[in-house]
Amino acid sequence: MPRLTLVVSLVNLLALCLFISYYFTNDTSRIAYVDSNKLVNGYKGMQKARQEYEQKAAGWKANIDTLISEVKTQIMDYEKASARMTERERKLSQELIRTKQKQLEEYQQAMNMKAQEEDRQMTANVLSQVNAYITRYGKDKGYRLILATTDYGNIAYAQDALDLTEEILEGLNEQYTGK
Repeated sequence: MPRLTLVVSLVNLLALCLFISYYFTNDTSRIAYVDSNKLVNGYKGMQKARQEYEQKAAGWKANIDTLISEVKTQIMDYEKASARMTERERKLSQELIRTKQKQLEEYQQAMNMKAQEEDRQMTANVLSQVNAYITRYGKDKGYRLILATTDYGNIAYAQDALDLTEEILEGLNEQYTGK
């Protein structure tokens, strides 16, 4: 009798092994990953958004450079003319220069805050587009899970065959350009 129990146990164990083997080799659910930096940096929508942002930033910088130039000119004019000014005129000119410098500092701070907010909004918009595409892609292709690598190494190792970055980037850019 013990021999029969042993045979039954071995048959059950073999059946379990076959089931596990079948399940994992015939599993239709799929897992993959994308390189998020490569995906976002290669996305034409991000490239265009960055280009637009850089144009805005160049305009802001030009405005700041103009204001700096005006303050410098005002200081140089004051230095040239101060010897011929009355005490009251000197104090008034100095006050005007200080006011202009304060306005310049406030404008620079406001432009820095505006630049940060524009960058944040641009990035959020692009990431929303990329994430929406990945979600659609994953559903359409039958993936259960698509992970993303980051600079901080969320994925320590994955087979190259699991990397969907190029395929998703190609589709994302085709969608962006309307192909």
